[in-house]
Amino acid sequence: MMGLFFERGNNPSVSTTLRHAEYYNMQNLFDDLYDRSKNNATKGQNLYEHIISKDNILLAYRNIKANTGSKTAGTDGITIDQYKMENVDEFIEEIRATLVNYKPQTVRRVEIPKPNGKKRPLGIPTMRDRLIQQMFKQVLEPICEAKFYNHSYGFRPNRSTHHAMARCQFLVNHTECHHVVDIDIQGFFDNVNHTKLLKQIYNIGIKDKRVIAIISKILKAPVQGIGIPTKGTPQGGILSPLLSNIVLNDLDWWISNQWENFKTKYQYYRQDHKVKRMKQTDLKQMYIVRYADDFKVFTDSHKSAIKIYHAVKGYLKNQLSLDISPEKSNITNLRKRQSDFLGFSLKAVKKRNKFVANTHVMDKKKKSIHEQARNLISNIQRNPTVQAINHYNAFILGVKNYYRIATHVNIDFTDIAYRLSKTLHNRLKSIGKYGIPIKPSETYKRLHKNNFKTFEISGIHLFPLADIETRNAINFSQDICDYTKEGRLKLHQKLKVEIAVEINKMLRGTHETNNLEYADNRISRYSMQLGKCAVTGKFLSSEESHCHHKVPRHMGGTDEFSNLVIVHKNAHKLIHATDEETIDRYRKILQLDGKQLKKLNHFRKVCNLVALV
Repeated sequence: MMGLFFERGNNPSVSTTLRHAEYYNMQNLFDDLYDRSKNNATKGQNLYEHIISKDNILLAYRNIKANTGSKTAGTDGITIDQYKMENVDEFIEEIRATLVNYKPQTVRRVEIPKPNGKKRPLGIPTMRDRLIQQMFKQVLEPICEAKFYNHSYGFRPNRSTHHAMARCQFLVNHTECHHVVDIDIQGFFDNVNHTKLLKQIYNIGIKDKRVIAIISKILKAPVQGIGIPTKGTPQGGILSPLLSNIVLNDLDWWISNQWENFKTKYQYYRQDHKVKRMKQTDLKQMYIVRYADDFKVFTDSHKSAIKIYHAVKGYLKNQLSLDISPEKSNITNLRKRQSDFLGFSLKAVKKRNKFVANTHVMDKKKKSIHEQARNLISNIQRNPTVQAINHYNAFILGVKNYYRIATHVNIDFTDIAYRLSKTLHNRLKSIGKYGIPIKPSETYKRLHKNNFKTFEISGIHLFPLADIETRNAINFSQDICDYTKEGRLKLHQKLKVEIAVEINKMLRGTHETNNLEYADNRISRYSMQLGKCAVTGKFLSSEESHCHHKVPRHMGGTDEFSNLVIVHKNAHKLIHATDEETIDRYRKILQLDGKQLKKLNHFRKVCNLVALV
């Protein structure tokens, strides 16, 4: 669960993915696939031809290249750096030929430690197979998104754990459903039934038999040290999250149709009128909130909760061939006890004349945060470098970003900070200065508005854990969608750029420099520019941003804050480009207008390079 702090950390940003799709002329196709699926008009579609189209293959290559996970090799030892496209047409024909009689290469198996001491198996396909899975995902996701239930939030575009928690809080505050059914599916990812899954894929609207046949082969890709699997969707594959959501989408809608989307004889124009009438029947009030294979069903009584528990258990067994773990599944009255979900604890507490949701950091997570922070502090003591300090600050910023929506996060983090204070003083008093920051960096000032005391080591201030305020958990706006023009517009309007998330990635990034001044000033400049490119004015993810020295180092330029500026990596290449072919290529990519070109030429002039016209 600690990985949830840095959710989507290994993936390209939302804006990056959308820009890639538009650049390779795929967005209109994706929009059409979504619209057809929404209107149940998917029969007869030639999905395979879309998947092997030149633009889709190039888009897949671009997206996996932007994914930091592509630095991890499969069983063939190849990373994205070695997997290069020397000749575009030859590369595309090679991929197409591979799919004619497709045989997936052996999946590399690694085990990742879990907080409880156990290990989680990951399956890492080869780079070739990752590219093929990405090709399939791009075309199939719009079809599936049109059919997925509103309140499943895991591994879906624009949705997060915060949206799942916001939905839970809404149900506690507004429905009086204070009894929660928690079901733990026993080894979900390892036990998905392949035959049932392929039928579900067909039923959701993916009816091209060539596509289904290749997905069947992907599911049966041999796993290192195990052999050919007969069930399961291995975690680690690009296509696996989408397939797992297809499996449990049937459960979502089955529960939803019992109450929330129950079809009544009469049409009600107001939802509250419909609910009031339904409460007079024998129907059981229930709402599901799901994140991947972790879900809760909210209801209004213990009696209903017991019936729902057994009904869901039966549905999973009979319809999906999945068993539950009885010792990990339970029923909780939120008015009496708290229930854990996604690293948070949830309880219904009486306030005036109604019950409201109170959320805290789970006790296990508080302990884990404390232990990890102690280890990072010890690392700073042994090795007070920019990397060690930034790794600590990245961790603190990460947990604050993740848990800030807990209604009582300030109490929880103050408690952790108090227990951590002795370690901080004992370990760092000899190498740092403790007090209220006098001249902190722009990044520090942007992220910390209160005058908390902290340590300063080698000119960098440690982020104080207790300096945090709760933020409201905002429900997901259901009209946000990557596959409609209106949905994309809504996304750009609603999406509040979280500079802190990108700064966190920059802090965690490894740098082959121990230059404290440059490392800190680079992030400070990004923070001061609000993450926007100095040339294009567009927001940059951490992966897209480059730090440009206005006066280059070879001309006597320094790493001072005033000599640095953040630009898009392609703009940075164009600033320094001298070869005409390179200049033409990046001008076509960037499509700069007159004002933007003037800004770029200003930077070129300082570098003693000719202006572009």
